[in-house]
Amino acid sequence: MSETESVGASDPLRAVADAMDAAVHAVKEGAADAKETAAKAAPAVGLYVSRFVYTTCYTLSYGVVFPTMFVAKSIPTNNALVHGLVDGARAATDMVNELKFGGSPSTSTPSTLILPPSAGDGGAV
Repeated sequence: MSETESVGASDPLRAVADAMDAAVHAVKEGAADAKETAAKAAPAVGLYVSRFVYTTCYTLSYGVVFPTMFVAKSIPTNNALVHGLVDGARAATDMVNELKFGGSPSTSTPSTLILPPSAGDGGAV
């Protein structure tokens, strides 16, 4: 009868060991499945973020450019307001050129962009 008792006493331990082994295998398989799912989801998330950034920039750009162009096209072209805006834009361009490239602003034509010599042309202007 002692053999029967020892076999009966070891069965619960064996059951617990089997349950723990099954749990370890389930966790390993779950981790592998999670890794595979994450690998599949990463491109989808990247596509979503890319599309979100594109749509946001498009909306902002359209929201700024459309009203600006609508107002700009509704102003008559030959008047003091337009001449002042054009002259101010040219003066701002000259100032940016002066700050960016040094020297004095261009006096011959206000809309001329002053470019530094590039490395490929040997310094010839």
